[in-house]
Amino acid sequence: MANVQLFQSLKNKFLPVATAINAEGAPAYELTPKHRLAQYAATGCLNATFYASAEAQLATVMELCLDMAPRFIAQTAVYCRERGYMKDMPALLTAVLAAQGRPELTPAFKRVIDNGKMLRNFVQIIRSGAAGRKSLGTRSKKLVQAWLNNASEKALLAATVGNAPSLADVVKMTHPKPSEPWRAAYFAWLIGKPYQPEALPPVVAAFEAYKRDRTQPVPDVPFQMLTALALSPQAWAQIAVQGGWQMVRMNLNTFARQGVYAVPGAVQAIAAKLRDPESIAKAKVFPYQLLSAYKAASDDVPTMIRDALQDAMEIALANVPEIEGRVIVCPDVSGSMSAPATGYRNGATSAVRCIDIAALMAAAMLRKNPGAEVLPFEVDVVKCKLNSRDTVLTNAGKLAAIGGGGTNCSAPLARMNKDKVKAELVVYVSDNESWIDADRRGGTETMRQWNVFKQRNPRAKLVCIDLTPHATTQAAEQADVLNIGGFSDDVFKIIAAFAAGQLGAAHWLGEIEAIDI
Repeated sequence: MANVQLFQSLKNKFLPVATAINAEGAPAYELTPKHRLAQYAATGCLNATFYASAEAQLATVMELCLDMAPRFIAQTAVYCRERGYMKDMPALLTAVLAAQGRPELTPAFKRVIDNGKMLRNFVQIIRSGAAGRKSLGTRSKKLVQAWLNNASEKALLAATVGNAPSLADVVKMTHPKPSEPWRAAYFAWLIGKPYQPEALPPVVAAFEAYKRDRTQPVPDVPFQMLTALALSPQAWAQIAVQGGWQMVRMNLNTFARQGVYAVPGAVQAIAAKLRDPESIAKAKVFPYQLLSAYKAASDDVPTMIRDALQDAMEIALANVPEIEGRVIVCPDVSGSMSAPATGYRNGATSAVRCIDIAALMAAAMLRKNPGAEVLPFEVDVVKCKLNSRDTVLTNAGKLAAIGGGGTNCSAPLARMNKDKVKAELVVYVSDNESWIDADRRGGTETMRQWNVFKQRNPRAKLVCIDLTPHATTQAAEQADVLNIGGFSDDVFKIIAAFAAGQLGAAHWLGEIEAIDI
């Protein structure tokens, strides 16, 4: 008979050897430079996280870009803007292309700089010198001028909100030559120069008329342009009804303070807007932003509107896949996951934590896959009774309420191996900074446990979703292991494709490299 102990020990020798040390000083697998850039771009908000300062993130991204092919930098910028819904990182990568004088700047700029806020982000980053130069340069200046001369009246008005730099600063900096009379009047009005009133765009003219006479209809301008004026509840209700989806989501408590919900029909109109599928898709909403709005809504926000937020959540998670076979979802509920999802920033730190997003993703997978099992973990697997028929927000709240403890990424797999669980897909949602299960020899404990799991489930696949900007993982990328970063609904699409065997050998990076530049 074969020597069982010998072959059992040899089995683990074929595990990939750990190639790095993570932020907790434990063995891990280093991601490739391309994967690291994608990970930082898809999860980094250039604010301090639990493990890395904003300055460290910036330095890492800049170092990675030094030897990175400009085409991949451009593809990553486009992916993270169009499919990851990120703002600062795509603008930074576009600014890097500008500073390097790369021809890829032009196609990347046209897709990444898709609104006034992104335009101001791009100019701010260039002018700061963070990307390697402080002047726009000829190509960047022409691209900014072209944006200003092609943007719609509505887009230009939306761009007026915000400073450092303001849109007026950008116009003064780039001196665009107006392509139409109304645009010339608008630019002059914007920077405080003489203009022909009759040439102003209709909405701007209506805004000026409203300032002079409050009996005029409330103009359809960004509400921030009106807040300095004394507005009636009826005027505020009109702002809410005609405002953009994201603006409404972010100002539900403001509307309560301004008496909007007492205006007949306002509550119904706002609720209808919030649950409108087309508006949700157009807003490129992160599911966690709905969670944030729901948690932040005061008692003065009507139940109908709070219910609409729950409906919107179900709609926003439409891309969560239904997986053939059994699914196990493992959300990390350790102490480090209590850090803000978008990092720490003075005066603007998000109330939504990484644990909230992990819980939300796990609850969403359970909702679409009622036979799934959720195994929250920290030092060990934590018991948490969930009902797949409950709303996503209800189950997410239960998971997020656990919190605390060290990180032991191998714990769920070890538990499943002990119980001889069979499954086709295992999904981790974590910050990947495992240390409780550290072993300085060979592969990580997560890979050892995955190897055991695969003996029993040869067709199983492992997905590791990382919510934070890191350079390492606990599960080495291979044919049956996918590492992906980010928290937009595109993550779910890629999981579905991977589970169905539709991703190429390059997995997530292949999706980015497939973007046409």
